[in-house]
Amino acid sequence: MVSRNSLISSSLTAWLMFGCSVLVEAPEEYSQQVVQETNVAQLLKTAQTSQKAESLFNQGNKLSESRNYQEAVVTYDKLLSMKPDRVDAWNNRGNALTAMEQYQQALESYNKAIALKPSKHESWFNQGNALMAMQKYEQALASYDKSIAIKPDKDEAWINRGIVLTKLKRYGDAIKSYDQALALEKDSHQVYYNKACSYALQGEVELATENLQKAMKIAPDKYRKLAKIDKDFYNVRSDKRFQQLVQ
Repeated sequence: MVSRNSLISSSLTAWLMFGCSVLVEAPEEYSQQVVQETNVAQLLKTAQTSQKAESLFNQGNKLSESRNYQEAVVTYDKLLSMKPDRVDAWNNRGNALTAMEQYQQALESYNKAIALKPSKHESWFNQGNALMAMQKYEQALASYDKSIAIKPDKDEAWINRGIVLTKLKRYGDAIKSYDQALALEKDSHQVYYNKACSYALQGEVELATENLQKAMKIAPDKYRKLAKIDKDFYNVRSDKRFQQLVQ
């Protein structure tokens, strides 16, 4: 062992003495080559991961569109295991869960999306929808307000905000919200119908029938049938003006 160590030491000394000027450059060239090859491999791996992630995202969307929501969630989960910072995947996963009425899990997905990108109005809007389905109206209102603050020209957010305010019996505020939606989409029969409901709940027969008539002008059969059974019209159902309108 001693003699071997001596030999190694002797060889190393000779190598340093006679090969120094050559071997200073050789390891660097080799190192650069290794680094370059590693970088190429990493870039290739990243590109492959991104391509697979995009493929999974599109697959998940198609599954959701065809109402295969459970399979869509599984697909989004595969994607998120690779790309946990993919905001749109968290958002769409939440939508699939909402469609299955798994609202608490949907909220967790929307919360993930919002944490990653608070400026994404869709996530706030979808969060509001899930909260409204859970009858958490105050929280839903806050979510819609966040969505509107980011994108004030989203008429759907104004409509759903109006629905939540109606649930909270804040009818005046609800009507103002519906009016904002109408300013964005003047021929929205859904908004006219919802306004009619808000007025009916207050016993405002004239305004209720006026807005119901506007909704029926656009979609007569739909709203005539709906108004006949909608509990929101209980306070005005016996009024002749309402009865004539829905006959």
